[in-house]
Order: sequence, then C-alpha cells, then structure tokens
Amino acid sequence: MVHNRPSKTLVSAGVLVYLFLYIPLAVVVIFSFNDSKLNAEWVGFTWKWYEKLIHNENILRAAGNSLIIAIISAAMATVLGTLAGLAIHRGRQKWLPALVLGPIAMPDILIGVSLLLMFILLNVSLGSVSIILAHVSFCIGFVALAVQSRLAGMDQSLIEAARDLGASPWQSFRLISLPLLMPGIIAGALMAFTLSIDDFVITFFTAGVGSSTLPLEIYSMVKIAVTPEVNAVSTLLMLVTLTLITVLSKISPTVLRQ
Repeated sequence: MVHNRPSKTLVSAGVLVYLFLYIPLAVVVIFSFNDSKLNAEWVGFTWKWYEKLIHNENILRAAGNSLIIAIISAAMATVLGTLAGLAIHRGRQKWLPALVLGPIAMPDILIGVSLLLMFILLNVSLGSVSIILAHVSFCIGFVALAVQSRLAGMDQSLIEAARDLGASPWQSFRLISLPLLMPGIIAGALMAFTLSIDDFVITFFTAGVGSSTLPLEIYSMVKIAVTPEVNAVSTLLMLVTLTLITVLSKISPTVLRQ
C-alpha cells in the first residue's frame, strides 16, 4: 500500500499558518503572568493579576452575567434547535432549512443591528432578556445542524420496529429516538454555550445599561490600555472556551460516525 506523504512545502505552510494563529494567544497567556503594568517587556513572573481579578467586582459581575446568559441561551437554543432539526429532517418544506440555518451565514453585525431595531419597535427594554433572545436566535441553527447530522446517520428501522411492536409516536421518540439523538443534542448544547459566552458583536448591540457581559467588559478595559489584568481575563476565557471545544471535539466524531 502506497502512503502519500504531504510535501515539505505544504507542511511548512501549515506550520506557518498555525504559528500565525496561536503565537498571539500564547503571548496573551505568557504576559498575563508578567510582573509589570505594561506589556512592553517581560519583567518577572507573578500571580498578582489573577489575584486582582478575584477582587474585581466589575469583572466578577460581568462573568456571572455571561455564565447565566450562556446557560439559559444554550438551554433554550438546544430545545428549539432540536425541534428545528427534527422538522428539517422529517418535513418537506424547502424554505425551512433556509429559515433555520440562515442566521449562521449572516454577518454578526447585520444580526445585531436587525435585532436592535426589532427590540426598539417592540418596545423591549435592552438588558439580559434581550441578550438571551439574541443569542438564542443565532444558536438555534448550530444546534439544528448537530441534530440533523445525527438524524442523517440514524437507523430508521429501529423506530419502525418500535412502531410495529405497538409503541406510540411519543414512546418511540422517548425510548428510541431521543437516546440516539443525545450525542448530537449535547454537542449542539456545548456549541451554543461556547458561542453565547464568547459573543461580542451581537451582544454589543442588544445589551442595555447595567447588563455587561465578560466580552463587553474586556472591550471596555482594552479601550483604556491592554494591561496584564486584561491578559489574565482573556486567558481564563480562553481556557473555558478551549475546554468546551475539546469536549465538543470528543462528541462530534460520534455524531458523524453513527
């Protein structure tokens, strides 16, 4: 058997691309431990910036808001996205996939502005509720994709056998379909949580006074100066995101294989 090895040029190009992507992230992590208020040069190792974060009420409040919003948004998007994925798989409406998956392809700034205008027209106060509704609107499509990919590889004969044995539609869904769909549902929920907790653009347009999230708080800190404290916050947010992505990568192959 002949194994085609990638050329050295292709490997070198790949290495350069990954270095370009990850070196800035590594610099942020390293300088979060820098014992200096400026990021101009390395002075020494310290944990004090992480200690300051523990006593920073604005950061803690924003992190708490982000966590609550992400959990509620992910839960709502998971339920609605699962139903949307089932509808796309079983339905014959050609417009339904475009309607559900459309927000995925739209620019974030377009979604943010349109949602802002809608909230103004409906006289909805901007705050945590508007942010949650906005996050749910663009997370549904990602959950639906995960569920739909799971449905595409699912053995429909199991459901038909359950129906032939006298199971009702609800029983066949609860006992057969739902357990088989669970890896896709979990993957979609983790994706929705990650997208919600990291979102900045849409949140920027739909957040009101006193409803700051962690990305918005980081942005307000960066406008003054990129201090090691900002690097520390970014490092923790990066750690949470990478952890969720790692868990998602372990679940996704199962969704695609079965």
